[in-house]
Amino acid sequence: MSSSSDLVRFVESVLGVSLGDSVSDSVIVIATTSLAVIVGLLVLVWRKSAAGRSREDKPIPVPKPLSLKDDEGDEDFAASGKKKVTVFFGTQTGTAEGFAKALAEEIKARYEKAAVKVVDLDDYAADDEQYEEKLKKETLAFFMVATYGDGEPTDNAARFYKWFIEGNERAPWLQQVTYGVFGLGNRQYEHFNKVGKVLDEELSKQGAKCLVPIGLGDDDQCIEDDFAAWRELLWPELDQLLKDEDDTTTPSTPYKAAIPEYRVVIHDLSMTAEANVAHMANGNASYDIHHPCRVNVAVQRELHKPESDRSCIHLEFDISGTGIIYETGDHVGVYTENCIETVEEAAKLLGQPLDMLFSVHTDNVDGTSLGSSLPPPFPGPCTLHTALARYADLLNPPKKAVLVALAAHATEPSEAERLKFLSSPQGKDEYSQWIVASQRSLLEVMAEFPSAKPPLGVFFAAVAPHLQPRYYSISSCPRFALHRVHVTCALVYGPTPTGRIHKGVCSTWFKNAVPMEKNRHCSSAPIFIRQSNFKLPADPQIPIVMVGPGTGLAPFRGFLQERMALKEDGVQLGPALLFFGCRNRRMDFIYDDELHNFVEQGVLSELIVAFSREGPQKEYVQHKMMDEAANVWSLISRGGYLYVCGDAKGMARDVHRTLHVLIEQQENVESSKAEGMVKQLQIDGRYLRDVW
Repeated sequence: MSSSSDLVRFVESVLGVSLGDSVSDSVIVIATTSLAVIVGLLVLVWRKSAAGRSREDKPIPVPKPLSLKDDEGDEDFAASGKKKVTVFFGTQTGTAEGFAKALAEEIKARYEKAAVKVVDLDDYAADDEQYEEKLKKETLAFFMVATYGDGEPTDNAARFYKWFIEGNERAPWLQQVTYGVFGLGNRQYEHFNKVGKVLDEELSKQGAKCLVPIGLGDDDQCIEDDFAAWRELLWPELDQLLKDEDDTTTPSTPYKAAIPEYRVVIHDLSMTAEANVAHMANGNASYDIHHPCRVNVAVQRELHKPESDRSCIHLEFDISGTGIIYETGDHVGVYTENCIETVEEAAKLLGQPLDMLFSVHTDNVDGTSLGSSLPPPFPGPCTLHTALARYADLLNPPKKAVLVALAAHATEPSEAERLKFLSSPQGKDEYSQWIVASQRSLLEVMAEFPSAKPPLGVFFAAVAPHLQPRYYSISSCPRFALHRVHVTCALVYGPTPTGRIHKGVCSTWFKNAVPMEKNRHCSSAPIFIRQSNFKLPADPQIPIVMVGPGTGLAPFRGFLQERMALKEDGVQLGPALLFFGCRNRRMDFIYDDELHNFVEQGVLSELIVAFSREGPQKEYVQHKMMDEAANVWSLISRGGYLYVCGDAKGMARDVHRTLHVLIEQQENVESSKAEGMVKQLQIDGRYLRDVW
């Protein structure tokens, strides 16, 4: 200001008052200084308030595992003398991912020459056209791949697997690639490790050089031992590839993997609100396993009659306004929560209060990474109650790596030694009996070793696996129920060999769910749709044969609803046979009124039911199939489709054998010829199975 009068006019304009002509310069200076201080304080308060709101309203999101950037570092390998090693994984429950990260960490520790990356197959290429270009730049690659369902790839490996095996007409083009495959499967299933076996075969066929024989992990026993045995085969071979010629040293001590541990931040309950965005609708155009949508339970009812000592729940999720769409035959993935008794028991074993508010992080305070072996963190801040309920698998038997982590934090020496023994190769048989065969849950094991109280960072990173979604065949058709997803779920409830009553996490939640029709404060759960190839023929006049006892009826209820909608539109339908099975018509004949109505309306040609507990001998769907052998084979021979849904280890396997026998008899051919005809049905996509 050039003069005191100018200063007076400025202050008058800011304050909106007249100060008159007798105001001294000193008064003006005091007034303006005070005004500046007040404004400064207001700005400071506003910024702190905004920061507080930011902390409360922006909880830590769930990051997807980092993907490999296009050609990241490829041009630098030759110059640096490093050799590129890529470890791919295809996982459904996280085990294959864990193995991939463990292998990568050990390769890094053993070989300075190795530049190792772990890659989610889903993130390897943005579109199919990039696969070939990127694979040509690989030199040493390992594949940890699980087989899921009826010999299918996991969700995150499906796109790559389809592209790779469909390109088997190519001339050999991967001569520059040396590879290894470790498959994860279960021998109880018919297509044991099919994905790993096919991938191994195709890699070899397309010119790649196999470093070691394929490893076949069996989750029915101890898959960690299988992985360890396969991994030991690698080191002599990798020594040849990744050690310098003049490097004759061997590790002085055996490699010991570090126990993963999150950095944990404890938050003040009075200052920071709990994150409440986990699994909420988030503006995504589509929802998936990483981006589920929380929806309300609209309907929940018991399907069994009062006389039944078991339970089967019909549940409907309300998807109106979410943008979720599905097709008949698709699956729904559901994230639910551990029950309160399980949560309270876990907190007691950890010695921590349920209302503790905390967050977990995969980096140090300075932003550097804590290591690639850590699983992605869950949203936070959240209470321990929320973390244990939503994110921790507490009821499955613990893997050996879990026992190692518990041993490291057991303060009682005898308990630490026992845990180490159970996790060792020498303790294989006892682990198999005491943990696997006895179906001991993580919480039961922790209760047996009370001195093992791992810190929260270790517990959530290395002890309790992330709680996985449960998948269900959708039991509705969108033309019939556009804004609803129907689920049919049998309650899992019963004693284990240890005497513990096991309650299935998701089925128990369904059993206790409160629907909108009964209370506006209803239950809700995060869900997403997984596409399936279990579809009706494009031509509605093609005959279909459906086999689905118990909750295996679920997708066929959707099929029949779709056929009803088609019929109402005047479409001509082909014949449809349904083989259903239950114990007793007075106890567990689910949806019986609906099924009989489908018959009356001409949507279902014939309903054939096997009641396994009504006669002197047990009778199942495969027996009914043989009774109807001529009719069944007549429909299939006319270009018909055969669908099977239900238990893979028992019913589906029995039905598969029955189909072989049925063809032998109806076609009067040898067993080998019948087997070939069954395989042709599968190749043609006319023998489809939705099994678990």
